[in-house]
Amino acid sequence: MRIARLPLDEQLAALPRVLGTNPVLTGVLHQARALGLPGWWVAAGAVVQTVWNHVTGRDPGYGIKDYDLIYYDPSDLSWEAENEVIRSGRRVFGDVPVEIRNEARVHLWYEERFGVPCPPYDSTEDAIASFPATTCALGARITPAGEWRLYAPYGVSGAFDLRLRPNPRLAPRQVYEAKVARWTRDWPELTALPWP
Repeated sequence: MRIARLPLDEQLAALPRVLGTNPVLTGVLHQARALGLPGWWVAAGAVVQTVWNHVTGRDPGYGIKDYDLIYYDPSDLSWEAENEVIRSGRRVFGDVPVEIRNEARVHLWYEERFGVPCPPYDSTEDAIASFPATTCALGARITPAGEWRLYAPYGVSGAFDLRLRPNPRLAPRQVYEAKVARWTRDWPELTALPWP
C-alpha cells in the first residue's frame, strides 16, 4: 500500500525511515544540534524532496540544491547576528550547502524581495505554515537522544502522493508557480494543483 493512503499516524511513523535514507540530510540533522539554535528545524525542500526521491525510486539526494536550517531568535534582529550564525554553520557543515535563516527577521526583508508584506512570525512553526506550497511545509529534527521530531501542519500525504498544493497564506502566486516549474522539471511525476 502507498504511504499516502495510510492513516496519518502511520504516515508520520514512516517519515523518519524515509528521511533516514538520505545520509546528507541525517548528517545535517545531527550536526545542527551543535549550533544550539532556538526552535530550529531542517525544513522544506531537502525534507520533502527526500520523500519524492524515495517515492520515485531516485537517489536520496537527487535534485536537492541545499538544506534549509531555520531557527527563531527575536532577541537580536540584526543581519550581523544572523550572519554570525551562518558563519558558525559553515564551520559545522563544511562543504554541505546549508542555508541558515532566522525566521524572526524575515519580515524585515520579505516585501522588498517578494513584493508583499510579511507580518512578523511568532515561531519557526509559524514560518513553516506559510511556505508557498503546503506540501513542502515540513520540518524535521533529531533530538540529542536520537528521537525524530516532525512538524507538518498540513500533514504529509501530499509529499508521499507527489501532489503540490499551493498555500496562499503569504507567498504570491508567482513564487509558487516558479517553484512548481523547477520542481516538476526535476520530478515530472509531481502533480501541481493550480493557484486558487
